[in-house]
Amino acid sequence: MNRPRKFGVRENIATENETAENVFSITEGMVRIYRMLPGGRRHILGFGLPGDFLGLSLLSIFDFSADAVTDVSVCQFPRKVFASFVDRKPYFLKRLHEFSNNELRLAQHQIVMLGRKSADERVSAFIIMLRDRTRGAGYSSATLPLPMNRQDIADYLGLTIETVSRTLTRLAKEKLILIVPGGVRLLRADRLEEFAAA
Repeated sequence: MNRPRKFGVRENIATENETAENVFSITEGMVRIYRMLPGGRRHILGFGLPGDFLGLSLLSIFDFSADAVTDVSVCQFPRKVFASFVDRKPYFLKRLHEFSNNELRLAQHQIVMLGRKSADERVSAFIIMLRDRTRGAGYSSATLPLPMNRQDIADYLGLTIETVSRTLTRLAKEKLILIVPGGVRLLRADRLEEFAAA
């Protein structure tokens, strides 16, 4: 029914405007989900983590592109097979409903963040959001991994790469975070949460 697949770093998983023949369930790694804007600019819509799905839309084409930030494992389902599976497993609809609600909540969060928050608030909100999502995916460590690069963070937050770098440095100088190889350690999560909620 499903076919396990692996993708290496930066390998393409789905391409915007191509026929959406499959649904993907991420089982390991991180996926970058984005759209290309007129003029060749990229807007990152989000980052897929284990437990997330790609391609659930009823559209016959992908309305996003997705590639691997880290080594990624997925279960790949042909769309018709996936629909048949869901029909036979009504309890699975609850999981899909929860996933869709979470996706909507994240999209609303991003809209508010892009429209109303300062750079410090956006970066803090991003760190807290990613912390909460990785916890939900079963990851528990003092260090929050940030496998995406600074440009990815900038393209998600609607900031420049220089602003993201300056903001992370400022948060580190204020001893709210400690920048470590591959991620950050949250030293004052309570303060970051205050920034994120502003």
